[in-house]
Amino acid sequence: MARSGRSEGNTINGTARGAARSSSRRSAQRRVRPGDDAGIIPVLARAVREIEGAAERGRVSASGRTKFQVIALLMREERARAKQDTQVSDADRAEILKRLDGVATILAKAAARDTSLISLLGEDAPVSDAARALRRDMLMASGAELSPDELIIAAEAPAPAPEVERQVVPQSVISRQLSNPFLAPDFSAVPPPPPQTRRLANWELLDPLFRAFEHGSGGNVASMELPEPSESDRRVPGGLELFHHQAEFVASARAGHRTYLLADEPGLGKTAQALLAASATQAYPLLVVVPNVVKMNWAREVERWTPNRTATVIHGDGNDLDAYADVVIVNYDVLDRHVGWLRTLGFQGMVVDEAHFIKNRESQRSRHVLSLAESIRMLRPRALMIALTGTPLINTIEDFRAIWQFLGWIDGEKPTRELMAKLEETGLTPADFGFFAEARQAVIDMGIVRRKKLDVASNLPAKRIADLPVELDDDLGRGIREAERELGQRLKSRYLALLSSRSGADRETPHDELMRMVARAELEESKAAKTGDNVFTMVRRIGQAKAVLAADYTAQLARSVGKVVFFAKHIDVMDAAEETFARRGLKTVSIRGDQTAAHRQAEVDAFNNDPEVSVVVASLTAAGVGLNLQAASNVVLAELSWTSAEQTQAIDRVHRIGQEEPVTAWRVIAAQTIDSKIAELIDSKAGLAARALDGSDEDVVDASEIQVEALVTLLRAALGE
Repeated sequence: MARSGRSEGNTINGTARGAARSSSRRSAQRRVRPGDDAGIIPVLARAVREIEGAAERGRVSASGRTKFQVIALLMREERARAKQDTQVSDADRAEILKRLDGVATILAKAAARDTSLISLLGEDAPVSDAARALRRDMLMASGAELSPDELIIAAEAPAPAPEVERQVVPQSVISRQLSNPFLAPDFSAVPPPPPQTRRLANWELLDPLFRAFEHGSGGNVASMELPEPSESDRRVPGGLELFHHQAEFVASARAGHRTYLLADEPGLGKTAQALLAASATQAYPLLVVVPNVVKMNWAREVERWTPNRTATVIHGDGNDLDAYADVVIVNYDVLDRHVGWLRTLGFQGMVVDEAHFIKNRESQRSRHVLSLAESIRMLRPRALMIALTGTPLINTIEDFRAIWQFLGWIDGEKPTRELMAKLEETGLTPADFGFFAEARQAVIDMGIVRRKKLDVASNLPAKRIADLPVELDDDLGRGIREAERELGQRLKSRYLALLSSRSGADRETPHDELMRMVARAELEESKAAKTGDNVFTMVRRIGQAKAVLAADYTAQLARSVGKVVFFAKHIDVMDAAEETFARRGLKTVSIRGDQTAAHRQAEVDAFNNDPEVSVVVASLTAAGVGLNLQAASNVVLAELSWTSAEQTQAIDRVHRIGQEEPVTAWRVIAAQTIDSKIAELIDSKAGLAARALDGSDEDVVDASEIQVEALVTLLRAALGE
């Protein structure tokens, strides 16, 4: 176990390494008869009941999540101690383990209700200082004797800086630095004084703010009020057209607003809005951080919408970089090499495209993006900061956290001065009725802009999704159905074992919840498994079995209606499709994750401009964001995604501003397999963004929930339900 008081360890695992010195003393303190109301188990039992109650009432708060994690950590420690303690009788050991199993069961129930808790159960889950302190307090409450190191909770060491050897400084940057070695500070905006009242100073506010977005708002879209655009806001280069909703955004930036989460639905021209806003505010030089798949397209869009401005794209070590350009475009993957000198260039604005890529604040790319944003704000308090994403929320409402931090609305753990002032103005606290609606609006007014195609692009052609069931009647199809039956039987055995082991209050656990507990356990094992059949390998096998059938249908479409976009998740499915198209005499291009940006852009151009190219075979992950493939109006989804957001993103490569034909997405679904259930689940639940931003009151389901429900379907079949 990593020592609680040491800062060099970010995780606490079950090996009891750091606490070895005090293990004998602690064992003596904890060694009590199983029925005694002493030791750590009663402490865990009381704490886990609190978590259970919180989960029943709704999503567990931040402090509750910390307690949940600490309970899991201490439970693992106590289980390991009980198994290793030679001075405990076999009967007492069995009773201790039984009581710990009861704690584990309640933890599983809580995680079944609030799926965001599952990530905290991993032994490698990051452990905060607050969790270390709570662990210490719970051990002390149990009567355990702690070592001096465990009594002191030291602050975690800061995240390590990028390795020096990976840092580069292109020659062009050196030349610019030598020509202008000083960056003048920006005195144009004096920071406002802090709020006069500190009514909310002692309140934990981020959790209530997230919860304010987690519930539907009766159809009210989360979008700030935007001004009516003037002629200046509508002015664009000849041959281009600006929609009214795009001009409104430019007008807002021209009027003085500087931080935005631009979350328009995919296909509504967010790139153009960001570039024109930068032009209206003279936010140059402008830093643009993007996925690799779209960085060449961003350079083209700069030339298209702001032809009087120059753009440079950073490739690799940046040897061909023009450091004097107005717009510097860099992809997430090479940011670590350039983050050092990027801080020195004096950017007046920063755009992060597909901003949901930074949702994990512990990842290297997120840390780099956030540190760059902070350095820009330090020098330029009025810098233009824009986060672009049509899907800001993927799995949890906390996906907002990194984006809000990038924009300077929060510092990671609490609201910053401007948002705090808006919350103070409400005159409410989280304990007051109406706080959540007012808090939601306060955050929206900080700069959330969300428009739906249905509302702002009435001339955009219709979009529909049509399902094509296919029968897998060959040996591969029969093998898939047999694998599903075997998995169902494995789930059934687990379920019956759990059913027979229940005792006391556990017998009251609802049947549906028990099935979900079994499914979650199977899912966690599947994620770690290297071999054997599980839900992920079966979905892949289904994709392989559908590949040729989907390609054949695509070939028919291409010959009858013109260009088609073929989406798949796995490389082998893409390979099989391309072989089929070649046999059918169709010319294709491919978009994959291992291509260079220049090669990928050439493939996109060939598809859009070469009449001989009939099909683009595209990866859902590599081509599902940012690209414009509107030369086609038909999309074939050969494999299903686990989320409606990913499916929508893929279809919207075609259904976007500029499309003149109705768009049809053809989903190829393997009948009588788990594929059908996945499609049904994706369609039956709204995405989290729809609930948080569009005011939808429908239930939300994320990828893990769809996976669990798919497994429950197999279990029900095995039980004959």
